[in-house]
Amino acid sequence: MPHSYQLYAFPVTIFAHLLFIAVATLVLIWLLKFREGVAVNFSNKSEILNLHTLMMMIGFVLVGGEAVIVHKAFEVKSRSVKVVHLLLHLIALASGIFGVILVFKAEVHPHHMVTLHSWLGMIAICSFGLQYMLAFCTYFFPRAEMSTRASLKPWHRLIGMVIFLLAACTAETGIVQRFQFLELGRNREALILNFSGLLLFLFAVSVGLSVILPRYH
Repeated sequence: MPHSYQLYAFPVTIFAHLLFIAVATLVLIWLLKFREGVAVNFSNKSEILNLHTLMMMIGFVLVGGEAVIVHKAFEVKSRSVKVVHLLLHLIALASGIFGVILVFKAEVHPHHMVTLHSWLGMIAICSFGLQYMLAFCTYFFPRAEMSTRASLKPWHRLIGMVIFLLAACTAETGIVQRFQFLELGRNREALILNFSGLLLFLFAVSVGLSVILPRYH
């Protein structure tokens, strides 16, 4: 392929960062302006469900995506970048677990774990947790042998991307489920939800491209 037509990861990561800001802004506008806001007050089921949405969309999916592309955002390969990668994934995992607890506390549906959204969400959370623990023991403490780490690295990247895309699909099905639950029509709130889902899809595509593309020539 001619050099002039080669696509590199760095501009894609910039685009992903902009999408992060756009999706987070739309979600906050929707929850704070059109819904009742967020709270941990278990007596208000609607606000708990809103906090669940906030934790999963921004904390779990968006921050998790940023953790995936942090290696392509910096040119240097240092331990500090790996630490940032680890901490961002930890924030995403903690947000996801907290979000799952909140949705059970909200008791929106009479029976839990009956929708595709709930199935995908639980699979994503459990897989994310197992992947995190395995990666921590392999690459941080107590750390495996260099040859073992090198052989596991492609699988670590592949499984990580699969889990991230699963989390993005879970968020998209969650948006559809909120649409059905709220019975939204053609109004500004519906537009915000639609654009949030569309930009979230583009964010997932950008994260995937940043992983497979080279950083520079």
